[in-house]
Amino acid sequence: MGVLTLLTDFGYRDHYTAALKARLLHLGPKLSVMDITHGVEPYNIAHAVHVLRAVFRDFPLGTTHLITVSDYGASDAGAVATPAWHAAEHEGHYFVAADNGLLPLLCDGVPAQLVRLDASVAAHKSLPAPLPVASTSQPISLNPTRDILAPAAVRLALGQPLGSLGPPVADLYLLTNRQLRLQDNRITGHVVHVDHYGNLITNISREAVEGVGRGRPAAVYFGREIVRELRPHFAAAPPGEIVCTFNPQGWLSVAINQGHASELLGLYFDSQVDVRFAES
Repeated sequence: MGVLTLLTDFGYRDHYTAALKARLLHLGPKLSVMDITHGVEPYNIAHAVHVLRAVFRDFPLGTTHLITVSDYGASDAGAVATPAWHAAEHEGHYFVAADNGLLPLLCDGVPAQLVRLDASVAAHKSLPAPLPVASTSQPISLNPTRDILAPAAVRLALGQPLGSLGPPVADLYLLTNRQLRLQDNRITGHVVHVDHYGNLITNISREAVEGVGRGRPAAVYFGREIVRELRPHFAAAPPGEIVCTFNPQGWLSVAINQGHASELLGLYFDSQVDVRFAES
């Protein structure tokens, strides 16, 4: 029996998280269910992807991850006329989510194995049979997480093959990750996440800095600030001082030791950060 993780924007004040866990208890009473977080900012796909990318590989291969953020999906027009939900395999893990752009962001494109889930599973309280094939004539559930995503995730965690959950598809609502701009003496990136401590996590990787820098001294530019030293960790500076370091996942981060960098520096999601190197 596998592991099922939960990543949602349900928060901790209301009954939503408890209701989801109660549903899972009915569907898979002996299933191991673990929280990643329920504190994703409401509807914030980028936040969910950042958290998931940072941790999903720490779980055993074969783990199923149920992601409930913006669970009615998304569309270019704003309103979602025909919601869709998917299950995918990526790097030996399984992911169940709405068609809201999350899976393409996580996988940097369409996952190699992807199926579309069926909206007709709402009445199932146990899992004796495979999910029926999707049909556009069936009514749309009012609670996609309870009625569609949770049953599919439990089936995967209990060992049912991905292909039994629905027909294979290759079309998704696409969102693309911010791309780095690499030059001979500069890397231009952006803040992709502000964490609980106010640390600014960028999309500039250690590999990019080492590859472009080729051993040259680096300076980090953001807002009106210049930091001319990369530190080994967040506390490698006196309290109140700016620290630029790579976080455990290898992403360049801007912090203030024991301070809230985002508020104090006036930098937020999508703020530009440059790493510049001395000319050869």
